[in-house]
Amino acid sequence: MSGSYSIQTGVKTTFHAADYAVFGCTLAFSAAIGIFYAIKDMGKNTTEEYLLGGRSMHPLPVAMSLVSSFVSAIMIIGTPAEVYVNSTMYGWQAFGMIITAIGSAHIFIPVFYNLGVTSVFQYVEMRFGRVTRTIASIVYIIWMMFYMAIVLYGPSLALNAVTGLSLWGSILAVSLVCIFYTALGGMKAVLWADTFQVLVMLAGIFAILIEGSEALGGIDKAWDIANKNGRIVLLEFDPDPRVRHSVWNLVIGGGIFWCAVYGTNQAQVQRALSVRNVTRAKIAIWLNVIGYDSILLLCCLVGVVMYAFYSECDPVKSGLVEKPGQIVPLLMMDLLSAFPGLPGLFLSTIFSGSLRYKTVLSKLV
Repeated sequence: MSGSYSIQTGVKTTFHAADYAVFGCTLAFSAAIGIFYAIKDMGKNTTEEYLLGGRSMHPLPVAMSLVSSFVSAIMIIGTPAEVYVNSTMYGWQAFGMIITAIGSAHIFIPVFYNLGVTSVFQYVEMRFGRVTRTIASIVYIIWMMFYMAIVLYGPSLALNAVTGLSLWGSILAVSLVCIFYTALGGMKAVLWADTFQVLVMLAGIFAILIEGSEALGGIDKAWDIANKNGRIVLLEFDPDPRVRHSVWNLVIGGGIFWCAVYGTNQAQVQRALSVRNVTRAKIAIWLNVIGYDSILLLCCLVGVVMYAFYSECDPVKSGLVEKPGQIVPLLMMDLLSAFPGLPGLFLSTIFSGSLRYKTVLSKLV
């Protein structure tokens, strides 16, 4: 493996002006979608139109928005780091999503859709009363505030440590853009912005995979290096609960856990209710499974490439980074810095995973 990489020079590469420009264009395009729908729907933006897109959205953008909803920056950075430190077993979560889709598409969503609600909290009030709805709404808001803080701060901290990207500047920029296009364009802007962000994610992930494979001499060589060092584990059926990842806890445990999230989380339910009928809602959820699993497995492949790339010099042990979670941004800079703008594309990929944690449009209380 030849080249002026950080493991060879001991120096981390910083961002180029073109990288900031690409990142800025991603944010600007998302904001433009909000402006477009604010103008397009001016004068006819009823409550249902604003909150549910008039229940007329196509299943594809809804599916892409659902994908964006749970492909967070934590997943894009954390999944490759998990493979790097442990193994590829985490990829079994892709099969758990089938259980998730069965539960959410065929049990939860039909109930909400047939009741004609715009919020899961409306259902809570119908079933348990106003007081319970208020308590549930407050708990949800608090939980989302903590979760959004982690999703935005964690990746920003990792990128700041490796690339020198402004910590609070990136958080502020992403947050303001999210609020802007969501408030202006409503659900239609959210769905199409999420669709755009999923495409950005895929472009960034493929850029890393292509450049990493080329640097190593092929994806097959990367796989072979990872396999020889015990990172390729595909069939762990040990029922011992002390095992970090097994087929049982990832497929069954993960499937049931995510079913509760996909089936009852307001951010997800509201998207599923924006289509014309229950059949289309089910189609959107199953399309989401294909998209989510594709990105999950691609992130696992990034982890394989990352391990092979740094197999002879661990960036944590060498002091280039402090934690495994910072290795993905380091790999980004090592592989893509020779192409001004590409690191900015992958930066957009990471923050596209955070852009979805915007506001929940429905009235909660």
